[in-house]
Amino acid sequence: MKAEALFWQQCSQAVTADGSVDAQRLMELVIATYRVHESDYDEIERCAETLLRENHRLRGNMSALSQAFDGQQRLFEIIFNNLPLGLSVFDADQRLTLSNIRFGQLFGLTQDDVTAGATIADLIDKMRGAEGAGAKAARRAGRHSSATATSSNIRRREWLMDDGRIVQSMVTILADGSSIAIHADITEDREAAERITYLAHHDPLTGLPNRIHFREQVDAALAQRKPNEQIALVHLNLDRFKLINNTMGVSVGDKILQQVAERIRASAGSENTLARLGSDEFAILQTGRQQPRNVTVLAEQIRRELSQPILHGEKQVELSVSMGIAIAPDDGKETDILLKNAAVALSHAKADGRKRERFFAGEMEAQMQLRHALEADLRAAVEREQFELHYQPLYDLSQHRICGFEALIRWNHPIRGRVAPMDFIPLAEEVGLIVDIGRWVLRRACSDAAQWPEGIKVAVNVSAIQFSSSDLTQDVSEALAAAALSPSRLELEITESVLMENLSEVLPILHALKERGIRISMDDFGTGYSSLSYLSSFPFDKIKIDKSFVYDIVENKEAHAIMHAIILLGDALGMRVTVEGVETAAQLALLEREECDEIQGYHISPPRPAPDVPNLLSLLQNGGELHSREARR
Repeated sequence: MKAEALFWQQCSQAVTADGSVDAQRLMELVIATYRVHESDYDEIERCAETLLRENHRLRGNMSALSQAFDGQQRLFEIIFNNLPLGLSVFDADQRLTLSNIRFGQLFGLTQDDVTAGATIADLIDKMRGAEGAGAKAARRAGRHSSATATSSNIRRREWLMDDGRIVQSMVTILADGSSIAIHADITEDREAAERITYLAHHDPLTGLPNRIHFREQVDAALAQRKPNEQIALVHLNLDRFKLINNTMGVSVGDKILQQVAERIRASAGSENTLARLGSDEFAILQTGRQQPRNVTVLAEQIRRELSQPILHGEKQVELSVSMGIAIAPDDGKETDILLKNAAVALSHAKADGRKRERFFAGEMEAQMQLRHALEADLRAAVEREQFELHYQPLYDLSQHRICGFEALIRWNHPIRGRVAPMDFIPLAEEVGLIVDIGRWVLRRACSDAAQWPEGIKVAVNVSAIQFSSSDLTQDVSEALAAAALSPSRLELEITESVLMENLSEVLPILHALKERGIRISMDDFGTGYSSLSYLSSFPFDKIKIDKSFVYDIVENKEAHAIMHAIILLGDALGMRVTVEGVETAAQLALLEREECDEIQGYHISPPRPAPDVPNLLSLLQNGGELHSREARR
């Protein structure tokens, strides 16, 4: 009951008979009513207090939640506007409803451009770039593909910006037609991907196509070849380039290879395809009808270009190149066959003395198989030591006695029989086996010489590769120590080519050997182009005149004069002179008159096995059998 109604009821109950209000009665009624509801009022007060407390707590919670929400909103805004990716949301009418700062930055849009409600068309017009043609084509193809259009709600778009950047958008289409898009600058990723693709098909040092790319180009050329068209494939390899890396360092070798690539590129021209197959190997693909004339002209041009010295600092590096050529369709209609046959021709060019080109011929394949078999046998021979040394006397003309022996290797093949040194030494040098063979020769020669009389020396030939690919000084020291042979009894013979390979590296080694008391001899003197200049570069103990100068010295005055001059030269320089290839008594007599120091040749003795050395020494000491034979004549 409402308070007003209750009060009027109490007033009516307090009215007396005469119509006046009994105040006492009214007060009693009011007090009675109050007392009846007093407990209710206490509960109400308690509830009110509780409500006040809860209200205060809720206000506190609301304030905390509000602050937290504000913090979360600020954090969201920080994250949203500092994302490395652009973010945009468009409604079903293609109007912008939300975007972050990065979105505008990626597309070169101002803050006014990206206000809510802007249409996609308006934004595209204001962008500092345009959609890529490839992306447009992909989207057009996608629209016409039911599988793509209906089964996927993700679209990819790509934009080419005016400043060269590439921006990619991944757009998710929602069910109601609205869309959410993420935008990223993929310029670096695209460049990295393109770089990876480039490196997969190009040589990083020279920028030329690599072996993989070259094969693809040969495949394409063969597939597109017309019936009357020929395709030439040239396989090039620098001669002895490994020595440059070993002596001058790989970094210098790389710089030289870059210059070589430029020279070959200039020779090949833009109409031919040039590739680097690896290390010092290159290949050229030439198409056209006039073969082999065109490829022959190309090979000659390359040879001329590479014959010019390459400058590295103050040094001049001289190079030569070997080339193998195969021509399709005669030498192969498939890439693998054509490449193989060009490589076979190159191997023959190398085996024929380098510095030349060879066209593939059918018989080369069989010869190459024989060569591979010989190489395998040679490797086995090194492991099993299937070699022996023969010794040819060095005869002192003034003392009329043997003063030493030259060690000459022989290979006794279990099936082939005796293999001539000229048939396996070049191969051993090419495949790197000459180092092991040379080390074995040094040890065996020193060991055999240790059994000879004290005054008899031993001469050992040393290859240029032993200077560059092994520690020759250590090999010599170990051989002498193992045999307990005096260094003065060892003579090392080197050819001019050893010095030509790398004079700056070879000379310190020669000086170190000479300081130990080992004698150094220049072999085949006079057969090279620069023999005289090399005599001034190092104090040789001896020069050995090649047998080609001896053949007609008796009958030919000019040959006699040349021999006379060389002997005088050696005497003037304080170097002993040994003449090789002496085969007649007349040659010996002439050389005695010219006061030559030593001779060597079949007139004295052919090379003999080590067990025959004592017999040779006993026969030919102090003029022995040699002068007896002359007296009988």
